Amino acid sequence: MANKMKIGILGAGTWGIALARMLCNAGHDVTVWSAIEAEVDSLSSTRRHPNLPGVELPDQLRYTKDISDACTGMDILVFATPSVYIRSTAEKAAPYIADGQIIVDVAKGIEAETLYTMTEIIADEIQNPTVRLVALSGPTHAEEVVKDLPTAIISASDDVAAAETVQKVFTTGRMRAYTNDDIHGVELCGALKNVIALASGIATGLGCGDNAKAALITRGIAEICRLGIAMGCKEQTFVGLAGIGDLIVTATSMHSRNNRCGMLIGQGVPVEDAIRQVGMVVEGLNALPAAMRLAGKYNVEMPIVETVDAVVSGRVDVSTAIEMLMVRELKSEIRGTAFHNMYD
Repeated sequence: MANKMKIGILGAGTWGIALARMLCNAGHDVTVWSAIEAEVDSLSSTRRHPNLPGVELPDQLRYTKDISDACTGMDILVFATPSVYIRSTAEKAAPYIADGQIIVDVAKGIEAETLYTMTEIIADEIQNPTVRLVALSGPTHAEEVVKDLPTAIISASDDVAAAETVQKVFTTGRMRAYTNDDIHGVELCGALKNVIALASGIATGLGCGDNAKAALITRGIAEICRLGIAMGCKEQTFVGLAGIGDLIVTATSMHSRNNRCGMLIGQGVPVEDAIRQVGMVVEGLNALPAAMRLAGKYNVEMPIVETVDAVVSGRVDVSTAIEMLMVRELKSEIRGTAFHNMYD
């Protein structure tokens, strides 16, 4: 276990609060910042989060409306806002980031305009080469972590010492952290598995059954792996917790916003209405434009991603989406000895 540390968490959504509770209960000094002042007031007064029913938060957990309070003097700073707010949050935090600061990103996404991962966005805004960036990712639903259910996670960084520090801090009696030096591969998995989870949800909404879901998960990780290898990532990452592990939980669980949103779309609910019914950010929809651009940039075939994009954009009726995938040119699954050559 790590020594007691001061930890700032930027973002008070379900994942940020689940981690804040876990770290506070592990004995760390935790401060949570939110850009929504009413959210800070509510958390401070009720000690409960509206999207985590039945969970009482520790009295020791601190909340602040002042981002400098959450950034200054922290051993670890965690970015836990939705992916679309990472850049604006980093911009606000930048003046208060110390040299050598360990920054942990737990958001999952890729910026459509720049094709930057979340840690790359943070680096771009903070402009301090001494900052030590770590991506924390894996099969980790907030709804289970907040109930202290057993969970495993990946601490990824090309700064091995920083990854190991974060590994120790985030390892508790109920969470086990592993390290990985392939930070770009881990972040790619975290973003694109949400798109595949949308596909899985759409198939469920259409009534396709477990066979189709298993096929989409398997073929989905093959697509993600193909792209990752083309981008220079390590193939082992895609068969680990950040890859197939996170994809399995996101594509099968009702805790998954992406899976639930996909199910609604598959049932014929318009995309915007499906988002409203889910009631929280659906990261797969945010990642979809970047996924399409990356597939084109690296000349990688990603038929599941392309089909989801066609459905979401309204170019293809949802009822024909599965048929589009099923009637593609017949191919062999095994194409070589390496994982990324086995799928085409």
